Amino acid sequence: MTATQAVQNWFARQNPRRVAVVVGLLMGVAAGLVGLLAVVVSPIAALAAVLGIVAGLIVLADIQLALYAMIAVLMLLPFGTLPFRIGITPTFLDLTMGAFVAVYAAEWMTGQRRGLQLTPVHALITLYVMWLVFAFLLGLQYGMPTSTTLRQFTETLLSIGLVFILVDFLRKPLLLRRVVLVIAAFLALQALLAITLYALPDRLAESLLLRLARIGYPDGGVIRYIESNPALGERAIGTWVDPNTLGGLLTVGAAMLTPQLFAARPLIRHRWLTWSAFGLTALALFLTSSRASFLALAVGLFCIVLLRYRQYLPLLIVGGLAFVSLPQTQRYIGRVFEAFQGADLATQMRIGEWTDALELIQRYPIAGIGFTGTPFRNLYTDVANMYLIMANQIGLVGVAFFLLAMAGVFVYAWRAWQLARANPELEAIHLGFHIALLVALLNAVADLYFFRLDFHASITWFWLVVALALASSRLILRGDSPLSNAG
Repeated sequence: MTATQAVQNWFARQNPRRVAVVVGLLMGVAAGLVGLLAVVVSPIAALAAVLGIVAGLIVLADIQLALYAMIAVLMLLPFGTLPFRIGITPTFLDLTMGAFVAVYAAEWMTGQRRGLQLTPVHALITLYVMWLVFAFLLGLQYGMPTSTTLRQFTETLLSIGLVFILVDFLRKPLLLRRVVLVIAAFLALQALLAITLYALPDRLAESLLLRLARIGYPDGGVIRYIESNPALGERAIGTWVDPNTLGGLLTVGAAMLTPQLFAARPLIRHRWLTWSAFGLTALALFLTSSRASFLALAVGLFCIVLLRYRQYLPLLIVGGLAFVSLPQTQRYIGRVFEAFQGADLATQMRIGEWTDALELIQRYPIAGIGFTGTPFRNLYTDVANMYLIMANQIGLVGVAFFLLAMAGVFVYAWRAWQLARANPELEAIHLGFHIALLVALLNAVADLYFFRLDFHASITWFWLVVALALASSRLILRGDSPLSNAG
């Protein structure tokens, strides 16, 4: 019995006249509110509210739809918010995540879901979460949290909580397969959007992006350039506001898709669709000019070929040599070498941030300074390196707990990898998830978005990958076959 059927049965047991009165009152109130919204804001806002309510009801009727809606918002409108306040201004990602968690909880309350299914790694993730909370509370001595900080910290905990919910939810390989397909579809759509906006004249692209200001996006200066200098070239941003955050999404997604390009039994029967999605994603990643993301993907591709597709190693080498030899890529390759030499402004700024971060870590090595304030005005925690900003805010102990949890994911995966070769349909999925996680961890060496509180979408994307990696390992170790289980 689904959650919808449980609600229907509950209504069937009620007095029909009482139900009619309640429904009538609710319809009247809803109509009044929609009318008020049309007068006070605009008819378009009222129509959007009606469509949003209808979509919400559909999502709440099916947990899979709730999950797909969350992924769609994560990929396409990661920073979108309601166009009006309801005490607070929740993001669309907050709402869809809340809907997914609510439907998941309803399944437990109605008895549809029993026996929580987790992995040994969840104990390590729990330890990390407990330290996060401890560091947050300890940091209150340096400043009281704002409502925004509290909301962002709660969102972070909810994103990490997806690792528990999704691993339990994805009990059948067919569900895992569908999630990969949904991610691939919306990832390709975001890549296409980023490429299109990049190709458009700057004024037209900016005017289109400024329309998103009504739902919480920036209202100016949205087009981004290399080192903030238009003469050096534009950087693709899509609807992810920042080229580096978009690069983090695309590089992890590309790594997730790569094994499907050569899999014996790919998820998509028509392999050219997989190649098209990968090609769009790789091109959009190139246009972000995010060197850290590009290098992380290069390492990920090498690991995929080395672990499973060694026959394609010559092809990878030839492709790499062709890429560095093309006239169109020379400026990009030059910027990569400048990064290693510390010759460009962006890298020099990073080096300065890293130096300051190391000094802060020396002062507060154990638990950091938390998330709500700093002991001295000249201290700052933001630094373009996830591990350093972690050490700044949760200390070296917190970084150790995080790395221990990540090591646990890969150790658990290695056990499953020994059996994955006998399961050709899960093998490529399993490999893709774990290389995607590796790429995210490498990309984090030069970016901070997978940890910084105000980038909820990036944090959610990271822990979604962790959840999918653990779910795939658990299913392989349990010996499930994708086609033997209906989702």
